[in-house]
Amino acid sequence: MKKMLLILVSTLLLGVCAAHAAEPTALDDLAGVFMTGSFSSAAQAAADPEYRDIRLHMAPIWLDRTDGRWLYVEQAAAGSLDKPYRQRVYHVTGPTDGAFRSEVFTMAAPLRFAGAWAKPELLGTLTPDSLALRDGCVVILKQDEAGSFTGSTVGHDCASDLRGAVYATSTVTITLECLTSWDQGFAADGTQVWGATKGPYVFDRLAASADSVAAGR
Repeated sequence: MKKMLLILVSTLLLGVCAAHAAEPTALDDLAGVFMTGSFSSAAQAAADPEYRDIRLHMAPIWLDRTDGRWLYVEQAAAGSLDKPYRQRVYHVTGPTDGAFRSEVFTMAAPLRFAGAWAKPELLGTLTPDSLALRDGCVVILKQDEAGSFTGSTVGHDCASDLRGAVYATSTVTITLECLTSWDQGFAADGTQVWGATKGPYVFDRLAASADSVAAGR
C-alpha cells in the first residue's frame, strides 16, 4: 500500500512538473502564436491597386535550440508562389526590459529553400552559422495593453542599397488576426525610393486549409 502511494505521489509530482515546464512564455506567444502562420494581403490589394497581392509565411525551425525562437520567413507574389522575392530567418529573443528583439538573417542561394515553410525538410542543410546577420535591421517589439505586439527598426541603422536607397526602415504590428508591415527604403537625402507610400501592407491570417492550398498540398 505504501509503495502504491509513493508511485501515485511521484506520478502527480511529475505531472505538475511537466505542466509547469510546458507553460508558455511571452516569447512563445510572440514567436509561436502571433508570428507563426500564413498571411495574405489579397483583401487590401483588391481594395487598393497600389498594393500587391502578397503571401507571407512564417514557420518555426530549430525547435530544440534554447537561445530564443527561430523562424523561417518567406514572401512571394500571389502569382509567383514558387519564386519568393524575400526569404529570411528571424531570431526572436526576450523579453529584456519589456522588449523583444527580432534579428534578421539572410541565407546563400535562398531559392533552394523556397516552400520550406510547408516542407521543413528543405531546410535540412541550413544551420545558424551559415546565416548572415543584417546588422542594424533588428526589429524591437513590445506588447501593448490590447495584447498586440508593435515595433520597428531603430533610426537609420538598417543599411540598404536597393534602388538607390542607403537605409531602410520597418514598422510592424502583429495581432492574432493579422499582421501589418511597412517596409521603406530611403536615399541619403531622406527621399523614399522604395516601399509603400500610403501606409503599411495588411496581411490577414489564413486558415490552415488556405495554407495547404497555397502550398499545393
